[in-house]
Amino acid sequence: MATPDAARIAQLAEQLGFESLWTGEHMVIPDPQVPPSHRAPTDPFLDPIVALTHLAATTSKIRLATGVLLIPQRHPVQLAKELASLDVLSNGRLIAGVGVGYVEAEMRAVGIDPRTRGARTNEHIAAMHQLWRAKSPQYRGRFINFSGVDAHPRPVQPGGPPLVLGGTSAAALERTVRYGDGWFGHNQTPEQASAAIAQLRRLAAAAGRDPEELEITVSPTSRGAGPATPVTSELVRAYADAGVNRLVLNAEGRDLDDIARLIGEIQPACWADALEEYDVVHAS
Repeated sequence: MATPDAARIAQLAEQLGFESLWTGEHMVIPDPQVPPSHRAPTDPFLDPIVALTHLAATTSKIRLATGVLLIPQRHPVQLAKELASLDVLSNGRLIAGVGVGYVEAEMRAVGIDPRTRGARTNEHIAAMHQLWRAKSPQYRGRFINFSGVDAHPRPVQPGGPPLVLGGTSAAALERTVRYGDGWFGHNQTPEQASAAIAQLRRLAAAAGRDPEELEITVSPTSRGAGPATPVTSELVRAYADAGVNRLVLNAEGRDLDDIARLIGEIQPACWADALEEYDVVHAS
């Protein structure tokens, strides 16, 4: 929704009863396009924090989520302030989805060695938690160091907005159990989601953590604009049976009218018998 009229779509989603809006991130895109980037260099991407702040001002109930922020590419002190500000301005409606990223050219454009992205992600999350939770925030690591500072206002949500970690690698799942409030599996079939959720539960149990603490968010497999298959109660039930709590549905279209048509077709009321937390639209 790279347009000022995005508020129209957010308001429609809220009126239809959708639970949250999700938007992804790419700061820059390789030109010419090369794998693994799946986007053309001219594809528009608004900054997600700026975009969600705009949507927060034009809605009142719908939750606002990053799906996902590429956290190694952002300084955690600045990011903690930006996310706390958005949580305050939205009255506690923020869900902070984060991931390590995968496009080497994008990371190098902001001065990040892709080989350090996992370690940076761990440090950045720990540093943000300090700034949101500690009485006297301080952090000393390989990449980030600070002490003798504080940052207010703190987020409205105690401890900070829920942190949802993306990725399906072993390291990503372990990071979710260590730092996250939930997991985001992008482009997952019910079978793929089931396998990842089973692994998350094993890792949580081994770490002495209640697996039920982790909220599971999944975006179904898609091709192009809109869902790959009709969103039926049977499909939703398949994800629910796999252990999914929330579906993030791709409502990307050619223009705003197309997006409005897509989310109008994906009405959450028809799924009420299949999944309690079903009503989410991904707006990118």
